Amino acid sequence: MSQQRLKLKERVAGGATVWFAGAQDALSALLVDQSDFDGVFTTGFGISAALLGQPDMELYTLSENLGVIDHIANVVRKPIFADADTGYGNVLNTQRTVRTFEKAGVAALSIEDQESPKRCPAAAASSITLSMTDAVAKIRAALDARTDPNLLIVARTDVMDPQEALERAARYAEAGADLIQPISRTFSTYADLVRLRETCGRPLSLQLMEGTWMAALDRAQIEAVAGMATYPIVSLLSVVHALRANLAALAERRGQPMGELPCPRTSMAEFKKVIGWHDMEERQQRLELPDLARLTRPR
Repeated sequence: MSQQRLKLKERVAGGATVWFAGAQDALSALLVDQSDFDGVFTTGFGISAALLGQPDMELYTLSENLGVIDHIANVVRKPIFADADTGYGNVLNTQRTVRTFEKAGVAALSIEDQESPKRCPAAAASSITLSMTDAVAKIRAALDARTDPNLLIVARTDVMDPQEALERAARYAEAGADLIQPISRTFSTYADLVRLRETCGRPLSLQLMEGTWMAALDRAQIEAVAGMATYPIVSLLSVVHALRANLAALAERRGQPMGELPCPRTSMAEFKKVIGWHDMEERQQRLELPDLARLTRPR
């Protein structure tokens, strides 16, 4: 795991952009892992929806988030970038969060400067942020807690004022944050991101949310300023769209031949490949079969 973290850190430090796709559970993470993306992002927005069926207002706990990450780490090979929300409390809670996430095997994690419990800025009309002093203290606490220096700490600022966001980014970088993550509502142009990158002296972590101006940037622009770029909730929203459409059609024609549905489905044969059915079946047979050589060996 340390080698995986080292490779990710070296790529970012070398000026590359590492591309992540969001996952809300082990199955979506497995699909990301099997795709051409570089890594898996564990979206808090998606985990709250998938695990609780409720909005991302930090209703789920550290242990619930960690449980999902443990399941994901068990099935993926690519680096995991974890959404650690606010660190789930003060500086001491933040340190516990970093230690437990590091132990679970994540390669990077983000800490945001909202008050706890937070409200996801992608959906909430407003959010309340910590004082700059308290927010800087959390970043210092996170860095102090990690035992592997290759674990990347991403400092996210949710303040809406662009000038304050620039100041916070510089302070977070000074405290030792490896990357800085803005939210799309704070800035409005690519030039703003260039300025942010120059001000903090750190590569950015960009969340490319559907319907935001950041998602409309081209690849060259993104890779010029970002060390990590993420599509956080495409998998979540794709699942919701497909399930709603197919369930509605199926309910309407219940008791009739299923036929075609609005969204195509993966065949059972293909799904068994995705989920690793044959590999596990083969492993089970290998472990359960008696050692014939031992049984037939002369005594």
